[in-house]
Amino acid sequence: MERLELLAPAGDLERLKIACLYGADAIYIGGQDYSLRANALNFSIDDIKEAVLFAHNLGKRVYVTVNIVFHDKDLKGVEEYLKILDDIGVDAIIVSDVVIMDLWKKLGLKLELHISTQASSLNYEVVNFYKELGAKRVVLAREASKKDIKRIKDETGIELECFIHGAMCTSISGRCVLSNYATNRDSNRGGCAQVCRFVFDADNSDKVFSMTPKDLNMVAKIKEMIQVGVNSFKVEGRMRSVYYIATVIYVYRQLIDMVVNNKLNIAYTNYYLSILNRCANRDSISQFFDNLPGKDEQYFLGRDEVSNKDFLGIVKEYDSLNKVVTLEQRNYFKPGDVVEFFGPNTEVFTFTIPEELYDEKGLQIEVANHPQMIVKFKIDKDLVPFDMMRIKVFDISNFL
Repeated sequence: MERLELLAPAGDLERLKIACLYGADAIYIGGQDYSLRANALNFSIDDIKEAVLFAHNLGKRVYVTVNIVFHDKDLKGVEEYLKILDDIGVDAIIVSDVVIMDLWKKLGLKLELHISTQASSLNYEVVNFYKELGAKRVVLAREASKKDIKRIKDETGIELECFIHGAMCTSISGRCVLSNYATNRDSNRGGCAQVCRFVFDADNSDKVFSMTPKDLNMVAKIKEMIQVGVNSFKVEGRMRSVYYIATVIYVYRQLIDMVVNNKLNIAYTNYYLSILNRCANRDSISQFFDNLPGKDEQYFLGRDEVSNKDFLGIVKEYDSLNKVVTLEQRNYFKPGDVVEFFGPNTEVFTFTIPEELYDEKGLQIEVANHPQMIVKFKIDKDLVPFDMMRIKVFDISNFL
């Protein structure tokens, strides 16, 4: 079996570290220029240096997106930028414009060349074209079916990367002009206003219209994706929260490892699917993998996107001598609440919040109700920084 990679997004250093710790094999990030997520915090050169050092110390890889559609003025400074990324030790750049592919070759860069999903690759001829240009990997268009993926793999033998989770684009893998037309923000240069998620009046009535695709979710298809030759399993979401990143990466890490070790069954599939369905605020499906999406795979007449409040806190430190955890609160909780902890090396366990809660000054409090307040309480299970606490909703025993 070829090497399998779980690829996580990160919009800043905190999320990169979370992704690394929670099981990602590689992380893709954007610099402050040339990236398609201009509204994310993104990474300065110093941030990229720190990111690469942190990831490489854990045996992880870092990819930087340079995947805008370049206009003449965008080319200013890009050659120097690519050389800096190469010197830092970035493992690959993700590109869509042939001008950057050509520049990569002329500069003789050591980092790998990966072709972005923005190139909308859906056939083996174009993948072979990029392979001849020196590409190590192609990120297929999100519209690629299982049959497409297998044919491309059989005909090219190149590394293939496919999205497995997150938001979809109404247009073909991001080739959208609607944002530019409606708001003068070019989605192909990082300025997407997500007009496809706007809600419009319909027919001068009280009805509303939208054209939003449901999210992508490949939990039930991971084994098939491995069988048809996918090498890298990519999660969308450089602007998502630390809890979202931790939960999604943790779940897919478990799923991929279970497939490899022949331990995945329908019970675990349904359990993890239930967790992910609570983590996001839109319905999710397998989209194009088996069939073309139809009307039931889209939102047309409005939608509810209510964010849950499952994420309760993140562990800052644990005093093993006194059995006291220091937690940064993220949502309201109180004594008596049934919660669960999980982490990169902490098996999920259930816990009831004790009567005695304390703030960072050591004063007893009745509830944790201030965002990001420091809360301390006793717990006899060992925890480590970056472990997370969430509402207890599901129990694996209910699925077995």
